[in-house]
Amino acid sequence: MTERFVVLGEDLPRWAVAVAIALCLVYAALSIRDVTRKLRTRKVFDWLVPGGGVAAAALTCLAVLRPCTVKQVVSPLSGRVVVLMDRARRMSLKADGRSRTESANLALGRLRQHFKGLSLQDFEFGAESMRMGAATTNGATSPMSEDSDLNFALERLAESSDVKPSAIVVVSDGRWLRPSAATAKDGFELPPGLKGTTLHAVDVGGRLLRDASVLSVGTVGSAVAHQSLVLDVTVYCAKSLHCGKIPVVVRAHKRGVEPEVLARGDVEFGDDTTSRISLDVTLERAGTRIVEVAIEAPSGDEVPENDRRFVTIDVVRDRLRLLHVAGRPTYDVRALRTWLKSDSSVDLVSFFILRTDSDDTNADEETELSLIPFPVDELFNEHLPSFDAVILEDIDAERYRLARHFENLARYVEQGGGLLLVGGPSAFSGGAYVGSPIERVLPTALVSSEHPFDTVEFVPRVTAAGKTTRILEPLRAVLGNRLPSMPGANSLGPLKPKAVGLWEHPIRTALPLKTGGAPGAMPILAVTEARDGRVVALAVDGTHRLAWGQEGLETAGRAYGALWDGLLGWVMRDRRYESAQGSVMGDCIVGQKTLLRVDFAAQVSGEVLVEVQKLDRSNEKAQMLRQVVAGARTVEFTVEGLAEGAYSALARAGDEPEARFDFACERGGRAWADSRADHARLRDVVARASGLVVADDEIERLPRPENSHVASYRQATAWLPAWTWALGASLALALHWISRRRAGLV
Repeated sequence: MTERFVVLGEDLPRWAVAVAIALCLVYAALSIRDVTRKLRTRKVFDWLVPGGGVAAAALTCLAVLRPCTVKQVVSPLSGRVVVLMDRARRMSLKADGRSRTESANLALGRLRQHFKGLSLQDFEFGAESMRMGAATTNGATSPMSEDSDLNFALERLAESSDVKPSAIVVVSDGRWLRPSAATAKDGFELPPGLKGTTLHAVDVGGRLLRDASVLSVGTVGSAVAHQSLVLDVTVYCAKSLHCGKIPVVVRAHKRGVEPEVLARGDVEFGDDTTSRISLDVTLERAGTRIVEVAIEAPSGDEVPENDRRFVTIDVVRDRLRLLHVAGRPTYDVRALRTWLKSDSSVDLVSFFILRTDSDDTNADEETELSLIPFPVDELFNEHLPSFDAVILEDIDAERYRLARHFENLARYVEQGGGLLLVGGPSAFSGGAYVGSPIERVLPTALVSSEHPFDTVEFVPRVTAAGKTTRILEPLRAVLGNRLPSMPGANSLGPLKPKAVGLWEHPIRTALPLKTGGAPGAMPILAVTEARDGRVVALAVDGTHRLAWGQEGLETAGRAYGALWDGLLGWVMRDRRYESAQGSVMGDCIVGQKTLLRVDFAAQVSGEVLVEVQKLDRSNEKAQMLRQVVAGARTVEFTVEGLAEGAYSALARAGDEPEARFDFACERGGRAWADSRADHARLRDVVARASGLVVADDEIERLPRPENSHVASYRQATAWLPAWTWALGASLALALHWISRRRAGLV
């Protein structure tokens, strides 16, 4: 369509055109007023004054505005409609056999039909992501993220749109991260680039589900090992379930054993649909702990997936609590006890057993043989879980009545405790450890020998793992890989699977097992994971030479503390001594892929192995993940097919000890914790943008935007050249001034 019209001041802003016309009108009006007031004659020349003034004003105005004729070709443009599809994981909640995502897909099909003939684009949005939609009316679409953020989607749309949409239609249930319920009601505004755009919504939240759920779990205060921690649990229950009281149970998941019940309670409901309960729990071990909070939902619960939540709690230590038991006061025992007592952050309980069976003590064989009463039964039966680690140094288990407590000690280690066995003539196979329950948690096998302790001096040889492991990094920083001579060593068998040797004997080989095989060099310092705990075996009693020998003189004794800092730190899972740190990227949800990230302390090359297994070691088979890398510090693995529960991932590269991190996989997760749609928030947002909210079967109620017109060709032709208007205006003003003088008006 071609249009022709006249334009004044095409290159001037509208306000400048208005000012020019107003000034010219004022000039003309003043000229007429002067004539009618001062001229009393009827001479024709006098009456030419007002006419000249009007002409001068008109020509001056035309000189400023320069009129032109515009020829314009106008093309029609259809209205643009943008559809924003909510793709948060909560949209997969089902009611009456259909999920919110399926309802959204059906609504999209109806929107395409309703706005047929218009320009329609559909986008999917999550929490911090947005993409062009590819959903069909029948196809299922995987969620983009756990949550969704409408503000983010609108801001991205405003930034990326060259042409402002005529209307925006949001397909959602209204439960976004932003805008919040309060902002939606009182402070929501469209981004500046979308001002004037109408915002509509299709509510696919559906009916209120009959659901009871663990809405949230919080902690009051810090989580400190051996100290009470308050869990603040909020439970939701729809009124249609008639909840009354709902039992709540808290369990701690540990590796290799059934979950331990930490607390129980009942949450009571009145008129509200949410209620809170505070439960006291005590976590005995520091580090990352997986805690399960579960409810016993009433009959008729439609969403059982949100009846339990898994919480990852980082437990710290107030003080390191150690039990140190030694058989005799040797130089090595004295050095270790002195070093431990010098650290104010260590709460040390230390015993030296100074008597033997040959002493006349007037005690029966069940009585402990320490210099003072040794509360062995209390320590190893009642108070053992309160210790972070136990150090047994050069002690004969049979001679000093400790063997009967080895089952408790082994179980303590498997449930998360630390154990350090330090050598000497009465340690290991020389102290009746062979075949005992404690042997099953050691990093090396034990074999009976006629010479359980070799008194020949030697210098330990650092293994390949010992030269790189972070456990010995503090020692390497002081001495490098140089070690002092040691006064003999215990006789040990070969390393067990997954155990790592850090020092080995330069000459001796490990004691052969009855099963045969080539054992290799005899380990001197070895470490291993024992289910939930860790164990260090040190088959010498001469580490005091790092403090008092030639090496101690050269380093001012710092090498001794550096060694034990690393060993105790690794047993306590101190991050400084871990070979790697693992984490789950995002959330682990049943039925979805889980991304594991392993960050190594140093660059690794070769095969990286990650073993993923349930903490309780149920019948679910462990998954072995392998990846070959070259000079990488971060390696990512994708895990599929994980069921609900707590998991342990063991990562290993090269000769380093295994690094472990725990995580939990949920069926519902935080996205399903609250199954309610937020219809009110959806209405409030749309009301502030002058839009309309409809159900997914009421799409026809949405108004169709009008087509707009866009000029595709435009040509402006001036009536006269600009100089002619200026010349005419100048002449008219001059003549008007002369006429005014002749009339006596100047």
